[in-house]
Amino acid sequence: MRAAILTGPRQVRVDEVARPEPGPKQVRIRLEGCGVCASNLTPWAGPEWMQFPTEPGALGHEGWGMVDALGDGVEGLSLGDRVAALSYHSYAEYDLADADAVVRLPESLAAQPFPGEPLGCAMNILRRSEIGSGQTVAIIGIGFLGAILTRLATDAGARVIAISRRPFSLDVARAMGAAETIPMDDHDRIVRNVKELTGGIFCDRVIEAVGMQRPLDLAAELTRERGKLIVAGYHQDGPRQINMWLWNWRGLDVVNAHERDPIVYVNGMREAVDAVASGRLDVSGLYTHTFPLDRLDEALNATRDRPDGFLKALVILR
Repeated sequence: MRAAILTGPRQVRVDEVARPEPGPKQVRIRLEGCGVCASNLTPWAGPEWMQFPTEPGALGHEGWGMVDALGDGVEGLSLGDRVAALSYHSYAEYDLADADAVVRLPESLAAQPFPGEPLGCAMNILRRSEIGSGQTVAIIGIGFLGAILTRLATDAGARVIAISRRPFSLDVARAMGAAETIPMDDHDRIVRNVKELTGGIFCDRVIEAVGMQRPLDLAAELTRERGKLIVAGYHQDGPRQINMWLWNWRGLDVVNAHERDPIVYVNGMREAVDAVASGRLDVSGLYTHTFPLDRLDEALNATRDRPDGFLKALVILR
């Protein structure tokens, strides 16, 4: 099979490697595609802790495709089932997944891309955020995840204030139901705007979906007394500092919404399948850029640079 291998910082090649064989209670998936996650960007840049070359297909964890081989003891899945999977070497034509980390896709989603991991992540963040009708929710960072959360929070009856750097992202937020949008430029001006929009109370929930220091600082200032600050951004490039005086004084509940239990992840993926298949959640317009496997470097660079009109890149394998 063909698989991408990172050979150094911002260097990738596609090699012919052995097709993996499923072990007990595993399935092999003939991949149709894989989403490109912003969490790939720090390894792509080549920090000191990163080891090169990577294993074939490594970093790809948003794959979907057809089950084409079954290991011993697999139940409930059949050859030819179209699935999304929680697996970790999906920048390749095939990947292995534990059978209990695979979610079958219904016929109504036939031919539609379905990067299950980030869609499931959004469902799990929504659950952890405990968003309800009548709340005011600020979402900082309208990328793929922030856009989905805007729609989900709006559907839950919340008033969403979307804050993002790019005009295109704010357009997306409005299309996904945001009641107000604010450019993420001047910190103090944003705080003043949100204070005015909320009658001086600030927000019941604030979701930080960027993964950088300044948006995290902003999130705390926008959260009301006894509100919830939800960390959805992936902070992987070093330690963070927090304003503990503010967190203490306002009595904030701080939720780190990153799941590590595969069962919880997969449950979120199942919820996402139901939401998209039923038509409650339309994500089709959020996949803005597609690349073949041999242009994975371009997909990663676009995810990093976010050119105008960019929201989510998919690597298409079939």
